[in-house]
Amino acid sequence: MAGGPEINHAIAIRELTRTYTRRIRTGPFRSSEKKSFTALHDIDLEIEPGEVRGILGPNGAGKSTLIKILSTVLLPTSGQARVLGHDVATDAAGVRRRIGIVFGGERGLYGRLTARENLDYWAALHGLSKRGRDARIGDLLERMGLGEHADTPTDHMSRGMKQRLHLARGLVGDPEVVFLDEPTVGMDPVAAREFRTLVDDLRRDGRTILITTHDMREAEAVCDRITLIDRGRVVGTASPGTIGQWITAFERVEAQHVPAELVERIRGIGGVASIDTHPNDWIQVNTDSPGAVRPVLELLVAGGVTMLRTSLPSLEDVYVAVVGDRGLSV
Repeated sequence: MAGGPEINHAIAIRELTRTYTRRIRTGPFRSSEKKSFTALHDIDLEIEPGEVRGILGPNGAGKSTLIKILSTVLLPTSGQARVLGHDVATDAAGVRRRIGIVFGGERGLYGRLTARENLDYWAALHGLSKRGRDARIGDLLERMGLGEHADTPTDHMSRGMKQRLHLARGLVGDPEVVFLDEPTVGMDPVAAREFRTLVDDLRRDGRTILITTHDMREAEAVCDRITLIDRGRVVGTASPGTIGQWITAFERVEAQHVPAELVERIRGIGGVASIDTHPNDWIQVNTDSPGAVRPVLELLVAGGVTMLRTSLPSLEDVYVAVVGDRGLSV
C-alpha cells in the first residue's frame, strides 16, 4: 500500500506474507521436489500503543510465524511490518531494542544456571549496568513469584516456574512492546490466574502487548481486542464480549443413560443444535444460543438422570459454527 504502515501505530502490518519452501521426498531412491507452504497470506493488522491484543487461532494457524516476524526472528517473504515505526526487515536492531519476547514451552533458558543467573545474562545483553541489573532482576523475581527460587537451577524447576521465568526474561529489558507466544502453556490454574494479573500490571505501565493463544477464555480475560487468524489469514477482529458470547452459546451438556423419550424432548428445546451419541450410553447435547444449557439440565435432572457434565467448545468448534468461511468484523 502507498506510504507503508503509519508510524503512529505501535504495530502496523501491510500485506504481510511468509512462504516456506521445503524438499519433499517423492520416491524410494531419495528423489525429492520443492514444495511451497504459505504460513501467512497478505496479513493487514494495526495495534494501538498501550493495547493488549490477542491473536486467537487453532494450532497451525500462523500465530507463531507472525510473532517471529514481528520480533525479527524471521524475515517476511513480502509485505511490510513496523514496530514503533521501525521496519522489521530493514531496521531489526531498532525493533529489538524496544521489544520483549516470551515464547511458549521451555526454549531459551539455560538449565544449569539459576533463575537469577539466567536473568543476569539476558539483562547484560540488554546493556544494563551491574547495579541496574541487580535491581531489575530482584523486582522481576518477586513480581513473578520466584523470589524464593532465585538461586535454584532452572533444570530443577517445574514447568510452570520455568514459564514464569520466561515472562521475567521477556521483561528484563523494560520493553515498550511485549510479545507473548502461548504464554500460559504448562502453567497450573493458579499461575495462569497470576499471569492475568501481570498482564493488567503491564497494561497499567502503558506497554503494548501482543498475545497469541488458542484458549478463548484466556483471550477473553486479558485482551482489549482479539484478532482471529486461521490458515494464515486474518478472519476478523472481535471484542472480548463477542468471544464470551461464543463460549456460552456453544456450551455442551453430556449425560449418561438418558431414556430415548427424554432425548426427543431435549431435541425440542430452543437453542439445541444437535445431539450426538457416544460409547457407554453417553449423549452430547450441542447448543447454539446463550441460555440453552439451563433448560437442558433442568429437563435431565427432572427426568432422573444423575450422570451429567458440561463442557466448553473448542476453538475449532467455534470456527466451524460461527466463523466458517464468512469472516467476522466487530
